[in-house]
Amino acid sequence: DQNLLTMELLKKIAPQYGMSALLAEKPFMGINGSGKHNNWSLSTDGGINLFKQGKRPQENKQFLLFLAAVIKAVDDYQDLLRVSTATPGNDYRLGGNEAPPAIISIFLGEELDMIIDSVADGSEYAKKDTKYMSLGVRSVPVIRQDTTDRNRTSPFAFTGNKFEFRMVGSSQNIALANIVLNTAVANSLTEFADRLSGKDDFNSALDELLKETFNSHKRILFSGNAYSEEWQREAEARGLSNLKTAPMAYERFTDKKNVALFSKFGVMSEVEMHSRREIFFENYRKIKNIEAKTMLEMTARDIIPAVSDYIGKLSDNVNKKSAALKGVDTSCECELIGKLSELLSKTYSEYSKLERAEKNALSKSSDEEAAFYYNDVVEEKMLSLRRTVDAMEVLCGREYWPMPTYGDIIFKI
Repeated sequence: DQNLLTMELLKKIAPQYGMSALLAEKPFMGINGSGKHNNWSLSTDGGINLFKQGKRPQENKQFLLFLAAVIKAVDDYQDLLRVSTATPGNDYRLGGNEAPPAIISIFLGEELDMIIDSVADGSEYAKKDTKYMSLGVRSVPVIRQDTTDRNRTSPFAFTGNKFEFRMVGSSQNIALANIVLNTAVANSLTEFADRLSGKDDFNSALDELLKETFNSHKRILFSGNAYSEEWQREAEARGLSNLKTAPMAYERFTDKKNVALFSKFGVMSEVEMHSRREIFFENYRKIKNIEAKTMLEMTARDIIPAVSDYIGKLSDNVNKKSAALKGVDTSCECELIGKLSELLSKTYSEYSKLERAEKNALSKSSDEEAAFYYNDVVEEKMLSLRRTVDAMEVLCGREYWPMPTYGDIIFKI
């Protein structure tokens, strides 16, 4: 609630200062986007944090049980977690070397990784010596180095006594991400409770459950660089999902196992889930339609006339210089005219291709079909037009360019 109120106030207050609050995940290409770090934990009704490790986490069976429940939940329902972060804007941000990739993985830190390995292997845990860190200031004491969150590339990281889900986009309501987490973990705990209930030797049964769970779901644990191409290949080999675009994710929302999960706990019925899926695709289609139409309008009404005017100005200068002094060198202007004229023709060609593709999208029989068409076809046409226009921007006179440059946006107040 506080998060949504903050977003609403940002939009309302910004105009009072002559500004606009952009909540889009990636409003500008080449500049870091914006997301939310959803800090999530579990506690008892008495306020006891169930993810508090204690001084000897390897012996804290309650902590290990709830940790196992989360690992299992994230692995089993990685596709649902991806759906909860899928928006047209977040597609540009995820995997852009500034945010987690579309692949879900969990980072636990060196100490917990070693504990899980020892449980999974049935071996003795050999605790490493505690590392300390000096800040280089004599008046500040040496501090214990944290063994958990030191990987900013991870989408789902353990951060001391909670988890941090970093894939949620800045424009999003965090409710769906938490609904998925809560329900998936509830499912893990329900299965654990059913299995452990009534066991004569509870501790042995618990040890066997932890060992089996960690071995079955270790594939979701990853401590390396999640931005790297090597991880993309390794994740595929591990069998992890890589739903790179929002439509790919939406398609998985109503998978049989996902419907069964939400139905089991009365969170959503199958009808409600199919309804949400339709809304996902409808919203995506509408947003991409607005983006494409906006780009077409900007190109036809602003960019093409502006560059044409600048070419005209350069041409006038060539004529004036030639008339004023016979044999004067006008190669600079002529070369710019040639480059801009070629780019302008290419711009109109790309504009026409995008216009046709956008019209084709409107003819699709369903929002789902249109969403995939926008993603697979229209998006490429938009990026192609954008690249050509970007090439013209750096050659066009500043006073002729019809919109603020990155320099104006970032550095001018």
